Amino acid sequence: MLMKEYRICMPLTVEEYQIGQLYMISKHSHEQSGGGEGVEVVRNEPDTHPVYGLGQVTEKRIYLNSKLPSWMRKFVPMIFYVTETAWNFYPYTVTEYSCSFLPKLNVRIETRFENDNGSNENVFGDSATPRDSVCYLDILSDPIPDKHYKKTEDLSRWVSKSTGRGPLLEGWRNSAGPIMCSYKRVHCSFEVYGFQGRTEEFIHRNIQDILLVGHRQAVAWTDEWHGMSLEEVREFEKKLQLETNSKLKSDRPDSGSVPLRSSLSRSLSVTDEPSLKKMGLKTVSIPPDSPTCPCSYPLKGPKRLNSNPE
Repeated sequence: MLMKEYRICMPLTVEEYQIGQLYMISKHSHEQSGGGEGVEVVRNEPDTHPVYGLGQVTEKRIYLNSKLPSWMRKFVPMIFYVTETAWNFYPYTVTEYSCSFLPKLNVRIETRFENDNGSNENVFGDSATPRDSVCYLDILSDPIPDKHYKKTEDLSRWVSKSTGRGPLLEGWRNSAGPIMCSYKRVHCSFEVYGFQGRTEEFIHRNIQDILLVGHRQAVAWTDEWHGMSLEEVREFEKKLQLETNSKLKSDRPDSGSVPLRSSLSRSLSVTDEPSLKKMGLKTVSIPPDSPTCPCSYPLKGPKRLNSNPE
């Protein structure tokens, strides 16, 4: 299992981001859905936690087959999705990802939102994350995939008319006000012999991109959501979810008529090297995890997943 704690600061308050997060996730999911791929919402309803009180539970299917790297696509069906289940007890949330086709794949993201600049060393209250597992992501200067860059979302150019904030300048995290931090503790595991390190690194690289793009958009779109009430943003969320689901269903072929991509139809729960060789797979040697941060991984050039930012 590979664990990292990501810290992403924004020039917002925690109270403001409750609206901005819901708006951003809905709009981003709608933008990234099309051609039979994207985010389909199958459940979105109130929930109650014994400690955190009233909240919301959401279940989504993320269709992303074409976004997988070529070495992974050969082992999955042509219609492939990941199930995302999120429990939102703001300012605390938990999100889990699973896939029935890959039962040994598990991703769990625990999030805390705080009105600080990322200086809390034990925000989750159990034990501090080791320093070499903490990664600060800068929404101003950290690179994102070229396909996601938009001049209107470049925070070095951004100015909010409704709040008077922006643009962000170098060193903004130590001088901006207001400021908040999204703390995300991410556990990722894929316990399949020969693929574990490669897959876990791939997932973490994509999580970084998703977090950077999503949090940049939440800030860049401030004037679109600032001033909305929780009821208004929930109505907006409901409207876009219906539109996104309709778009996905109209673009996607009948999954029952689509065969597996290859003759390999068994799950990758096989973990012993001889069995993998019988299946015609070559095992790989995975280099040890990089101990340094920011997260500089040895893999080069994998395609990024267009998933759902938090």
